[in-house]
Amino acid sequence: MKNELTIFEKYKIRRHFDEKLQKWFFSVVDVVAALTEQQDFQKARKYWNKLKERLAKEGSQMVTNCHQLKMVAEDGKLRATDVADLETVFRLIQSIPSPKAEPIKMWLAKVGNERMQEIADPEQSLNRARKNWQKHGRSEKWIQQRMMGQETRNKLTDYWKESGVKQGDEFAILTNIIHQEWTGLTVGDHKNLKSLKTQNLRDHMSEAELIFTALAELSTRQIAENIEAKGLEENKVPAKKGGQIAKDARKALEEKTGKSVISGENFLAKNKNKKL
Repeated sequence: MKNELTIFEKYKIRRHFDEKLQKWFFSVVDVVAALTEQQDFQKARKYWNKLKERLAKEGSQMVTNCHQLKMVAEDGKLRATDVADLETVFRLIQSIPSPKAEPIKMWLAKVGNERMQEIADPEQSLNRARKNWQKHGRSEKWIQQRMMGQETRNKLTDYWKESGVKQGDEFAILTNIIHQEWTGLTVGDHKNLKSLKTQNLRDHMSEAELIFTALAELSTRQIAENIEAKGLEENKVPAKKGGQIAKDARKALEEKTGKSVISGENFLAKNKNKKL
């Protein structure tokens, strides 16, 4: 399951792509917030709860078609969230009087179709990511490193899948072992250092942080392949060793430069003048 955050105007819409079903599932409360132009998440959730009760009393299939998935909440934690596929969301929009109804329908149709295009032509996904990073002021060097790092990450997660590691919690456990070993911080602590909440940590890493993350994950995969690690427990060993290799390299660089590789800076709007 692929978890992503996308933007409609100024509203964040969380979504998951189900690889098996080949379809997107959107956070219902996020769509409701956009339709009602409500910035207060709690009020948007109350609106959805009342609407859900009314629809259930009316015997609407919309409520039945909604189910729950764990998504990153405002506090950065995974929480059960009502989600619906594109067809159900379109029907939901018809139940909410809003001047945003037609614009959000068009937007949803567009973002819902993007994944299908990317499956047919993966290069579209890469080009779209590059353009988005350019819009946010990332340098070409940073973008190149980010994309190379993602390829390294994908090769590692492909190995994990093939070796019996479960996506979701087990991926997160191994990722955290690698990260904590080379940085001395958990993923959560590193995000806190950068004042991040729901944002992707890697999108706010410096070029050096991206390079050492890639080194740690490359080392982890090659060690895992060498010992033919299977399952979560066996893969913890190469995760720790891979992180240690990057840690040793980080310390060697810091000793030579007198500067810390681990940075508290980010690319958030308030820090847009900072250079990473």
